[in-house]
Order: sequence, then structure tokens, then C-alpha cells
Amino acid sequence: MYNILTLNEISHKGINKLDKTDFVVNSDITSPDAVMVRSASMHDFELKPNLLAISRAGAGTNNIPIDSCTEQGIVVFNTPGANANAVKELVIAGLLLSSRKIIAGANWAQSLVGQDNIADLVEKGKKEFIGPELYGKTFAVIGLGAIGVLVANSAIALGLKVIGYDPYLSVTSALLMNNNVKIVENLDDAVALADYISIHVPYSENTKYMFNETIFSKVKEGCRLLNFSRGELVDNNALMSAMNKGIIAKYITDFPTAELLSLEKVICIPHLGASTPESEENCAEMAADELKEFLKYGVIKNSVNFPNCDSQYTNKPRITLIHKNIPKMVGKVTNILADENLNIDNMVNKSKGEIAYTLVDLDSLHEEHKIISLLEQIPGMIKVRLI
Repeated sequence: MYNILTLNEISHKGINKLDKTDFVVNSDITSPDAVMVRSASMHDFELKPNLLAISRAGAGTNNIPIDSCTEQGIVVFNTPGANANAVKELVIAGLLLSSRKIIAGANWAQSLVGQDNIADLVEKGKKEFIGPELYGKTFAVIGLGAIGVLVANSAIALGLKVIGYDPYLSVTSALLMNNNVKIVENLDDAVALADYISIHVPYSENTKYMFNETIFSKVKEGCRLLNFSRGELVDNNALMSAMNKGIIAKYITDFPTAELLSLEKVICIPHLGASTPESEENCAEMAADELKEFLKYGVIKNSVNFPNCDSQYTNKPRITLIHKNIPKMVGKVTNILADENLNIDNMVNKSKGEIAYTLVDLDSLHEEHKIISLLEQIPGMIKVRLI
């Protein structure tokens, strides 16, 4: 039986994926085997020794102490692509909001309440809210992951000329992308000709303020910038300077701040990118599936700090080992098993940076506590678990 703590309200469709015969899921577990979380911060959360995994029902994981989790052998999952359609739809809305002065026009129309001759006033006033069409304009999509590809493909359908930039473009994304998307090799080339730019890259120390004074100096005058990824990807001081110079005509962001809310050229949306019932359900279901596969079978899929690792479970004794990615680790494991007269039926070893993960299926297992103890004593071993 595994105890799973929920730190946010999780869709019942996700909770229902976790069979009550194997899992206890609620919000008041004090010593969980796993955690399901959406946006709650875990940076002050106590990572107890028995905590095996954290599953983020969403894509971003900046609310989770990834480095500390890795050091303690805690696998952190996210749900890439589960909210992709929801975000894509809001980006398309953002494109239109950035261009057609819809909000300003609607607010003005509301101000006419109680006046006579509304039709005449509308005909006279609408000229103040003229904005360009999207068709035929150039649109740069920065980051071509699950969301970026959907945005690029939808933009092609709207008649935009799409430029894509992603130095880490995956085979999966490349296969899903419309052939009319033009891929460029560097960010400068992507932004130089764009009438519209949309950012879809994960936040990290390497991408923090990637849209800064240097990049804005390469952007075409009158460009409209959309950010539905992370607020910290844009240097707000550089952004305000670019708006004052006429480089950025409009900034649409899903991440309001005090300084942005007061700016005429900025439209702030209250972090609605994934706020649809469908998205929340998709994320919860994926997060639950990831935890179930890992806790019951040791399978890792969509982890941000560990390698993907899969091997069909055959009901034979399975040992999972989290260890440093250093020479001779696998040999030390197999030597201990051989010394204890244990035969390996199947073994998979995967690594990611300085960390590695090994699955070992045995024909049989005796004196399991002794075996686990011996494996735990190997220098560089972080966590050993018997399934």
C-alpha cells in the first residue's frame, strides 16, 4: 500500500486512476511515499527518507526543489503535453488580442451604457480601435515542444508565415510539425523579421531573461510579444525600454506583476494558460499514471531529473537502484547478486547527467533484507527498493 499526499486539489479523474487496493490518496498524509502537486511551493517541504516520487500535474517544476530531490533519490515527474491544447488556444487568443484592440474596444463600448444613439457613436468611435490582421504576417515561435508545435501549426492554418527556433528540437516535435514552418538556427534570426513572437521554452538559469536588451535590439519595430511560458523569461526593464522605443507594440503575458499591470501596452492575463477542466483532468490523469507505473513497477517516464527507464514487469522480484553515474556501479551490483547465488533474469541501466537508474529482475530472491542492505552499502548508491 502506497500513501500519496496531494498538495493541491487534484481532478477526481486522476485520483480514480489510483486503485484503492494499492493507494491511499488524500491531503493530510504526514509521511507520504509520493506527492501529487500542481502549483503549491515545495521548497520548504520536508523531504523525508521514505519519499520516493513527486508528480507535478503540469509542465513547469520551478515550485519543486529538483536538485535536493535528485540528491536524495526522489524522482520528479511532470506532465508534458497534457495542457498543450489549452495553452495553444489561449496563445491564439493572445495573438488576436495583441493585434485587434479587442479589449480596449470592448471596454469603450461598455462605457456607452445609458447614452442615446449608440449605433452612431459606435460608427464614429470604432476608428480608434483599428488593428492589423494576422494573415500574411510573420510569426516567430520560440521553443518547439508540445505547446510550441501546436501553436506553430495553428498559426500556419491562420495564414501566418511561421519561423520556428528550438536548439533542442526533438524528433517527435519535428514529425508533428507542419512542413511550412521555417526552422532557423539562432534566436537572432528568429526574431529579426517577426511581426509577432511567442515564447514557449522552459524556465531555467540558462533561459532566465532570455528576452533582454540584447535580443530586443534585434527585434523588428512594432513587434507584438506573447509570453505564456514563464514570466522570468522576459527582463521587464528591458521590455519597458523596448516599448518606449516602439520596438514592442504590445506585450501579452499570462504572468501579471505590479509593474506590468500599470503599462498601457501590456495585457496581463491571470495565469489562465492551463485553466480548463480538460487540461486539469489530462494533467491529473498523466501524473497519476506516472506515479502508479513507478511505485508499482519501477518504470520512469517523463521525469525531469531521472532518465526514462522501462522494462516489462513479469511478477519476478524486481530491485530498483538509484545511484551516481560512475564507473563499475553495475559491476558491483551484479557481483553482490552473484555472490548471493542470485540469477539475473533481466537488467536495464539508464543514466542522465550525474545520476543513473538500474532495474534488476531476478529469477528468485532469498534473504531480501540482507541483499538490500548489501546493495545500499555500495559507495555511490543513493536508494534501493524492492518491488
